[in-house]
Amino acid sequence: MNSPVDPQKLEKLAEVAVRVGLQLQKGQDLVMTAPVAALPLARLITKHAYIAGAGLVSTFYSDEEATLARYRHAPDESFDRATDWLYEGMAKAYAAGAARLAIAGDNPMLLSGEDPAKVARANKANSTAYKPALEKIANFDINWNIVSYPNPSWAKQVFPDDPEEVAVEKLADAIFAASRVDVADPVAAWAAHNAGLAKRSAWLNGRRFAALHFTGPGTDLTVGLADGHEWHGGASTAKNGITCNPNIPTEEVFTTPHALRVEGHVSSTKPLSHQGTLIDDIRVRFEGGRIVEAKASKGEAVLTKVLDTDEGARRLGEVALVPHSSPISASGILFYNTLFDENASCHIALGQCYSKCFLDGATLTPEQIRAQGGNESLIHIDWMIGSDKVDINGLAADGGRVPVMRGGEWT
Repeated sequence: MNSPVDPQKLEKLAEVAVRVGLQLQKGQDLVMTAPVAALPLARLITKHAYIAGAGLVSTFYSDEEATLARYRHAPDESFDRATDWLYEGMAKAYAAGAARLAIAGDNPMLLSGEDPAKVARANKANSTAYKPALEKIANFDINWNIVSYPNPSWAKQVFPDDPEEVAVEKLADAIFAASRVDVADPVAAWAAHNAGLAKRSAWLNGRRFAALHFTGPGTDLTVGLADGHEWHGGASTAKNGITCNPNIPTEEVFTTPHALRVEGHVSSTKPLSHQGTLIDDIRVRFEGGRIVEAKASKGEAVLTKVLDTDEGARRLGEVALVPHSSPISASGILFYNTLFDENASCHIALGQCYSKCFLDGATLTPEQIRAQGGNESLIHIDWMIGSDKVDINGLAADGGRVPVMRGGEWT
């Protein structure tokens, strides 16, 4: 049977992942993770990585059936453990100069029928074990990238009323369009898109706002920005000197909030799919930068567990601006995948900040980042707060107000 996934566009996606996403260098090793369903894309990326001169490509596969087998048959104490030896090895590879690529595409609702307490314990153990490797990525020590593949189980979540083959084809087309590989020259398309995002970032960096004020239905939120914050979007240069596009697709410009200077209340504008649970209609209130009240019409128990992960989980690590007219928003598709859904709307992230989003961030110590307002946490979870009914003003240090977005669009 022929695959419903267009092979030429899949080849272009692999090439974009290596040439635009990673800008993989001659002799550089690559560590890749992928669901087994994404084997066709993983093989193409491996091919293009070696064409680009990769040293060694090492791929680690996950399998949904194996994951479910753990939840159904593993001893209880196993949920407080994770493969720390594997993450230590990954951290060692990154420290030695390897690049990182993740293919996303797991069924977002895979664990929806499993014990939420076990899911929370496993997530916490995994986050703790992954920290040495994650720090190399979050601190932008290396060039890294995430792309997606239309796994059939994910496709059926997004298009539940279609036969599997039709659902996969529709999701594949949506991924290709959002990833800008459905054009004659995707590499040139990405260069033009990156230039537009760089222009937005430069304008915001020139204004040096002290805070952003979001207003809309259920939202009156002031997000103080970290001292010495810097806006980024699209292509970024890692500490190893390589310019890469970490997220494909991306429509956002983003920076670091001040962990102690967020006040007011905010409502989510799209559901958040988190570890098999759909958390919908999130409503939270901040005081002194910390969430002091949190409600959700669906998934509230899971949201509470997320917020109780550690001290930093109730504070913000990112604020990002995305126009409501972004291609992902215009598609009208809820992807149940943060990589896509966050690029449909302005969003905030609970948890860990990016050291990259500070002036001279590469030279700052963790203590300096903390002193300037950067947040620390085991988690980094984005959720959407923008829509065509949300306005944003930039607040200058002298109290002046500058329109940034009106009705979800750049002013």
